[in-house]
Amino acid sequence: MSDLLIVDSVTKSYAFGGLFGRGTFKAVDNVSFTLEAARPEIFTIVGESGSGKTTLARMILNLIAPTSGTIRFRGTDLNAIRGSRARMDFMRHVQPIFQNPFEVFNPLKKVDHYLFMTARRFAGASKTAEVEAHADAALQKVGLSLAEVKGRFPHELSGGQLQRTAIARALIPGPSLLVADEPVSMVDASLRMSIVNLFRTLRDDLRVSIIYITHDLATAYYISDRIIIMQKGVVVESGPARQVLDNPQHPYSILLKESVLSPETIGEGILGLARHTGEGPPEASAEGGAATRTLAQPRSS
Repeated sequence: MSDLLIVDSVTKSYAFGGLFGRGTFKAVDNVSFTLEAARPEIFTIVGESGSGKTTLARMILNLIAPTSGTIRFRGTDLNAIRGSRARMDFMRHVQPIFQNPFEVFNPLKKVDHYLFMTARRFAGASKTAEVEAHADAALQKVGLSLAEVKGRFPHELSGGQLQRTAIARALIPGPSLLVADEPVSMVDASLRMSIVNLFRTLRDDLRVSIIYITHDLATAYYISDRIIIMQKGVVVESGPARQVLDNPQHPYSILLKESVLSPETIGEGILGLARHTGEGPPEASAEGGAATRTLAQPRSS
């Protein structure tokens, strides 16, 4: 299959109300996009709280089912995934990274427990040496080592270390897609930039595609190949990230940029990233620059 992920006209509706009246609320409304298997990318979903971006992420992770539309991963409809073996196979290839690492790890369990459990469950490791080798290899990819985290509880690591450990755990199965929901919002600015740059490295060196979900336009501007902007469940604008964020066309996109990301703060944000990384802002790829941007059609009242 040439496509890694196809999200086709996906809608998620919820009922509300009670005895005196009921209605339907569309958290995600007719969203479509495609990720190509041959071209790993950072695909960013931007929106304010309540825009539907996290609901969309949960559907891609197969945690909830769409009300209508289909999501296909490597040609398989997620609704057709049944049984523990099929679910495990899907989880091996699509891994989540959550917002708050301190909520992901049980404070009463050592961090290495999660790494070892993932190695046994998804990497087929059984002997202690094999399990530790898988954990250490994954940690090395995120700039840590097993020696740094082994035997330690979550509170004994910094927020940045713990989020890197969460990313390492997600890398142990060898996924082709990471779904990262606000993964840097709980760490400070310097650590945020190191994690953002780590995603670029995973894309370029490990050939992993990343769905990056955020409300932070500065990091979206810095690392994204393509972007969609969501408002009240609807994609209002999509296209190459630099093109969309430099010159937004939809009224909501313009308002979002003006309120959060002015030309001055774009520059400050990118320069801040460069200070922490020693790099300049990345240029848009040839493929990304040639991609088509789209605007949502006005909705009838």
